[in-house]
Amino acid sequence: MTDDLKKAQITENNRAHWKNEEKQIHALWDKAYNPGGQKQIERLKHQGKKPVRELIQQLIDTGTDFFELSRGAGFGLDYETTKDVPSAGLATGLGKIHGNWAMIIANDSRVKAGAYYPINCKKHLRAQDIADRCGIPTIYIGDSAGGFLPMQDRVFPGRDQFGRFFYNMSRMSAKGLKQYTLSTGGNTAGGAYTVYLACESIMIDKLAYSFLGGPPMVKSAIGEEVTMQDLGGAKIHTSISGGADHFVTSQDEGIEKLRELLSHDPPQKIYADRQPERLPRVPDDHLYKVLPSDPYRSIDVRQVIAAIADDSAFSEYKRNYCPGRGDNIVCGKIRLKGLSIGVVASNSIGVIFVESARKAAEWIVRCCTQKLPILYIQNSPGYMVGTEEEYAGIGKYGSNMVRAGACANVPKIQWVIGPDHGAANYGMCGRAYDPNFIFNTMRGRTSVMSGRTAGHILTTLERANTKKRGQNKDEKEFQKFEQEMIDKYSREAHPFYTEARMYHDGTLPLNMCRDALATAFEVSLLKPIQQSSFGNFKF
Repeated sequence: MTDDLKKAQITENNRAHWKNEEKQIHALWDKAYNPGGQKQIERLKHQGKKPVRELIQQLIDTGTDFFELSRGAGFGLDYETTKDVPSAGLATGLGKIHGNWAMIIANDSRVKAGAYYPINCKKHLRAQDIADRCGIPTIYIGDSAGGFLPMQDRVFPGRDQFGRFFYNMSRMSAKGLKQYTLSTGGNTAGGAYTVYLACESIMIDKLAYSFLGGPPMVKSAIGEEVTMQDLGGAKIHTSISGGADHFVTSQDEGIEKLRELLSHDPPQKIYADRQPERLPRVPDDHLYKVLPSDPYRSIDVRQVIAAIADDSAFSEYKRNYCPGRGDNIVCGKIRLKGLSIGVVASNSIGVIFVESARKAAEWIVRCCTQKLPILYIQNSPGYMVGTEEEYAGIGKYGSNMVRAGACANVPKIQWVIGPDHGAANYGMCGRAYDPNFIFNTMRGRTSVMSGRTAGHILTTLERANTKKRGQNKDEKEFQKFEQEMIDKYSREAHPFYTEARMYHDGTLPLNMCRDALATAFEVSLLKPIQQSSFGNFKF
């Protein structure tokens, strides 16, 4: 077989592998979209309700798509009372209404009656955080049983739990960020504040109700017997208490009222120069071919950049700096659907050497000086170790790279296309470094180290500890232990595992990544970029 035929076979094998892997993404989304199956849809229909994503599609502009986030949240968490909380009981994401972007946070009452588990709280707060950082309005579609009482110690009293929703609503409103609520069902106890704190709220007759204490609590506390609607229905709050502002008789009417309210918001402005979009020059399936099926195989990240950049054009920074070491991180500028974006991308096997860390830190600072958003393309297993690298200053220059990313006030997005391990997760702007968005792919692997490395280290320690204890173990027992550690780390590094726990904002098929990244940058640029200030670099 000729070299050309071998290359063609490899690229076709890669394409087939990732296409097959991505079937799992669509299967996961199907579970998120249809919890409880047809039985739950019939129950909603009987109540006069529609599935929540159908309502969202009615709300956003015709011909546009709902950019949903974290569809895989809540799966496989194995709480004491349930294995899965599909999509964390919420549909959250970005939609355009009258041409303006808004964050939508909608309870899916098919999932545990909309009750909040710890993961639901985390997803709700993440959506509010995005809206706050991007300076966009938030729409709440409320239909929730409130906090899941058997887990009250993990949803009620903490800083990042249920009560933080309403703190955020208050603070965001104080900044001038509008909040709108459509109550399509229950808003009980603390959840009632979603109605009361909104700039304007809508309640549906005979479907929606809102009160601090429901009929059973009222009966227990003061002996009064009252129905839910007489205590806190739509008529009560729109005509007597004043807790809500608009009375409607159906979900459809409620959606139209929301669109009417939002039609008075001024048009949004992007704080960036935007040129006409130009499509990449490479085929649509280019990423599928150039990304090896083994996440730990070397890549040419310039080929990855060609698949997302307008006209596949890349203006590279310091292309010739320290070949073999300086180019393990590739830096430069692209246009992404017309927006000028700085790029910091892991290349080759992704190990970060002193030279590549130095170049990356320098480029991040330059991007901040130019107020240029940054896309981190993460494919790194970590910083290089060993005496040679330590003497050369890998700790110092790696720290400069971490400091630059931490202090950068420009919009930052991390896109994980391979290994995402150790301190490289920090230097390449992982969740702890507060990027505006993180998107993963089926090739991404996020953990403190790879499964193989962890298995070797932990087995070495187990051998030493066994000897200290004066015990004897068969070699097969050590091999079994090592394999268990490899399997554990590999499972916990998988993008579905990390998405379930909200460590990123979604696992995307490769052919959706360009659109998703462009949307995320567009929304992130709806707020002026602040000047960055850096601490004490050690040069």
